[in-house]
Amino acid sequence: MKKITLIAGARPNFMKIAPIIHAIQAAQSAGSGLSFRLVHTGQHYDEKMSGSFFAQLQIPLPHVNLEAGGGTQAEQTANIMVRFEQELLANPTDLVLVVGDVTSTMACAIVAQKLQTKVAHVEAGIRSNDWSMPEEINRLVTDAITNYFFTTSEVANANLRANGVKEEQIFYVGNTMIDTLLKNRPRFCKPEIWDKIGLKEKEYIVMTLHRPANVDEEQKLKALLDEIIAHSKDLPLVFPVHPRTAKILENLGINHPRLHLIEPLGYLEFNYLVERSKAVVTDSGGITEETTVMGIPCLTLRDNTERPETITEGTNELIGTDPKAIAPALERLFSGKWKVGRIPKKWDGHTAQRIIDIITQLHV
Repeated sequence: MKKITLIAGARPNFMKIAPIIHAIQAAQSAGSGLSFRLVHTGQHYDEKMSGSFFAQLQIPLPHVNLEAGGGTQAEQTANIMVRFEQELLANPTDLVLVVGDVTSTMACAIVAQKLQTKVAHVEAGIRSNDWSMPEEINRLVTDAITNYFFTTSEVANANLRANGVKEEQIFYVGNTMIDTLLKNRPRFCKPEIWDKIGLKEKEYIVMTLHRPANVDEEQKLKALLDEIIAHSKDLPLVFPVHPRTAKILENLGINHPRLHLIEPLGYLEFNYLVERSKAVVTDSGGITEETTVMGIPCLTLRDNTERPETITEGTNELIGTDPKAIAPALERLFSGKWKVGRIPKKWDGHTAQRIIDIITQLHV
C-alpha cells in the first residue's frame, strides 16, 4: 500500500487537489494499492469553505484541519510547520504532495524533507521573478527541496532545468486546475446577481482584485476603478469583493450605478459569470488560466506573471499596474482587436490521471 498525504492551505489549492483525489479514487477502484490523507492546514480561514464547498468539488472533507491561521508570514509558516510535523509523525506517509505556491506548500515541504519523507510538487517550476511576492519565495524554496516535479508548461520545465533539476525528476503533465474546470463546466450555476440586475451574455465585465499592491493603497485602487468605470462603455461591472477590500471601497466612497460589489461567489457560480462575460479584469494568476481555456479576454493588472503561457498562447494580456494603461486595453477589447488564444498543450482535463499513473510507478 502506497500512502500519499495531500496538502491544501487555501481555497484555490482544493481546486488543484480535487482531480488528484478523483484519480486516486479511480485507481483504488481499479485495485491499485494507493491510499490518501487530505490535510487542510487552515492557513486561510474562509467562511465559504463549508461542507457545501467540498460537495461542489465532489471531494471528501479533509481528514484533519491543522487550523494554523493567519499572522505574519513568519508566524504562519511556523504554525504550519509545528502542526504539520505533529500530523506527519502521527500519520507517516510515503509521499507528501503539495500544490501551488501558498505558505503551506513551502512549510509542509520543509517538514516532510526534515522527516525524510519524499515530496512531490504539483505546479512546479513556475516563476514571476518578482521576489517581493511571498508566493515567489514559496515557489523557490519548495522547488529547491522537491523530489518529483509535476509541471504545467515547457516554460516551467526550462526554469527547473536552469536550476539544476535532473530531467528524470521533471514530469510535464499539464494543469490540474483545468481538470477541475473542464469536469465542472457542465455544472456551472447561475448566481443570484444574474437575474437581480438582468445580466446578458457578453454584455458585462467581471472584476477581481486582491493583491495588496492594488487594493491596500487607497488612491491606487480608486484610480484603477475610476479608469475601468470611465472606459467600460455602458457595461455592468460585477466585482465579487473580499470584505477587506469592501471596507477600503466604502472609505473611498466609490459608488457607481454600473459597479456591482457582491459577496465572494462559489466556484460554480463564479465561473458561470466568467464564461459568459465580455472580459475579465483581474490580478489573479489562476483566473488567467481559466479565461484562457474558456476563450475569454483577460486584462491582468500586474507588472509580471508566473503564467506566461496565458499571454503567449492564451487570451490574457499583462496590462501593468498603471491606471493609464486601462483605457487603451479596453479600447482594443471594444473595437474587436483582442487576440484569439488557444489552449496550451496538455491542458486537456487528464493531468491528474497522468500524475497518479506516474506516482504509482515511483519507488517511494
